[in-house]
Amino acid sequence: MDNTSNFVEIKKSNKIWAIGSIHSNLKSFSSIKEFILNNFNANDKLIFLGNVIGLGNKSKETLSSVIDLRFKLMSKFKIKPESIIFLRGAQEEMFSKLLQLQLAPNPSEIIEWMFDHGVNKTINSYGFSEKEVKNISSSGTINISKWTTNLNNVLKKNSGHTEYFLNLKHAAYSYTKKILFVNRGVDITRPLSAQNDCFWWGFQNFSSIDRPYKTFSRIVRGYESQHLNQREISKNKIVCTLFKQPLSNKTVLCGIFSEKGEILELFENK
Repeated sequence: MDNTSNFVEIKKSNKIWAIGSIHSNLKSFSSIKEFILNNFNANDKLIFLGNVIGLGNKSKETLSSVIDLRFKLMSKFKIKPESIIFLRGAQEEMFSKLLQLQLAPNPSEIIEWMFDHGVNKTINSYGFSEKEVKNISSSGTINISKWTTNLNNVLKKNSGHTEYFLNLKHAAYSYTKKILFVNRGVDITRPLSAQNDCFWWGFQNFSSIDRPYKTFSRIVRGYESQHLNQREISKNKIVCTLFKQPLSNKTVLCGIFSEKGEILELFENK
């Protein structure tokens, strides 16, 4: 994996596959995975739009399955690593911060907030209890450092997990600059390089964008916090949302796009 840039330019491709937030729904992803393995082609590209982990009970297992799909596609089609892209979602951002909890000015408050937003499920999947982590978060910097070292060591025992969190991208776009892929949103008044954390925390009124952003006539995102119905989503000609609220649903939405921004196909797990 390449971590030299936060952005990926997708070079000439036949089709661009995008997978919306999975949120640890292993069973749902397994259906998507099978479909991709049976229909992917050598000149295709694949993008995970963030939030692979969190909320569900199978974060570790889901991430292992995602990494397994990457290896199988690379082996089958002899494609380069950069053909499969992982974007940072809010769940990955929070978990990455958790790996450096000893640096936080108020670790106990941060843990409470993170756990309220689903990170506790990810922690559980790696074998740690919520009570244990909450107790450690108020026990001082040295104890917190020991715990984060332990968590990092557990990640290393799971092939590809550490590398996944170290190589997450902020956004991806086609070389034509017609289609942009993000986790949650962008501030259309700013260039990509000045977005800060809008990519995974979102931007006010992003759902109502009705004109291209810069040269991008299509923005594909993998998460939406509002409870929009599919009719509202389909009305937007600029933003394509690959996510369905509520968070409790088990649906994983996916899409296939052209490098010019055309929607070739939308599908979900069976």
